[in-house]
Amino acid sequence: MTSNTISNGILKAVAIILGVTLLMLFLYEIQTIIIYIAISAVLSLIARPIIRFLKHRLKFPNTLSVITTMLLFLAILGGLISMFIPLIIKQGENLALLNINQLQLNIQNLINQVNDYFLMHNIDILNELKHVDLINNLNAIPNLLNSVISMLGNFSIGLFSVIFISFFLMKDTYLLENAIYVLVNDKSESKTRKSISSIKNLLSRYFIGLVFQITVLFIIYTIALLIFGIENAVVIAFLCALLNLVPYIGPIIGGVLMLFLTMSSNLGQDFQSVILPTTIYVMIGYLFAQLIDNFISQPLIFSNSVKSHPLEIFLVIMIGGILFGITGMIIAVPTYTAIKVILKAFLSENKIVKSLTKNL
Repeated sequence: MTSNTISNGILKAVAIILGVTLLMLFLYEIQTIIIYIAISAVLSLIARPIIRFLKHRLKFPNTLSVITTMLLFLAILGGLISMFIPLIIKQGENLALLNINQLQLNIQNLINQVNDYFLMHNIDILNELKHVDLINNLNAIPNLLNSVISMLGNFSIGLFSVIFISFFLMKDTYLLENAIYVLVNDKSESKTRKSISSIKNLLSRYFIGLVFQITVLFIIYTIALLIFGIENAVVIAFLCALLNLVPYIGPIIGGVLMLFLTMSSNLGQDFQSVILPTTIYVMIGYLFAQLIDNFISQPLIFSNSVKSHPLEIFLVIMIGGILFGITGMIIAVPTYTAIKVILKAFLSENKIVKSLTKNL
């Protein structure tokens, strides 16, 4: 091996490392656009059965099918936004966000009632909370609202971008595929086409399954909240159901949110006779919904859509969470499914791949 060969190899390795580094930096800088594309791709997968139904059953032209589907999605989004407005207004009134002193008084009265109740069981809650700087914490609420309002501009830009990208992904279904085929050699193109087709079918079923999961939770939450007269029950139920899209952590956040909103809806009522029993019953309904989700909905979704064992999915989600946080937990299952399909297409003779993909 000559010195020229060694130096050329070193230069080539350095060039590859530099190229990969620049590519990663570039992807990092445009991560917002990548997120928009990812969201649009998910929406196009969810819309795929609707578009196919409109095209093949109702004989709609392709463009009209896409426009109809987009209008349906926008109508759903508009309905959800209009649903949340009464909740925000009501909670603002309940918490007296524009009157910090009144809010402090309401919460102090609630704490006193809670403390009186637990003192009967020899638990001094008020003593444990005496070091909490309540006023400074309450003053942070208006600042938080100002931050939320400042984010609305970015949300509007993101919404327009997602709508624009989604339209063309739905209209030109092979747009992303053709871009991938450019990077693949001719020998692998047939396997790549087969893989992409399988991935689209599996992920379409998976995302539709998630919609089914959210719907089941939404119905149970709504029933539990309506039974006990919680205002804006539909909106609270939907928000808590939507949080279940974040595996394992989402249900905990949803439970805390439902607990808080249930108590704040009855703020000013007697703690022992109204707030406490109502909250307990609502949380029992929440736990019941989680049992249905964990033992019925999720196993059905994972086994019938992505063809993976629940334990397998659990480990994949945990690994995704460790590596990339909450975002990793959300994208773990779709990413893992795509990797399995690709491995089956290109490494079908490998024993490990055979074991992992035997149900695909």
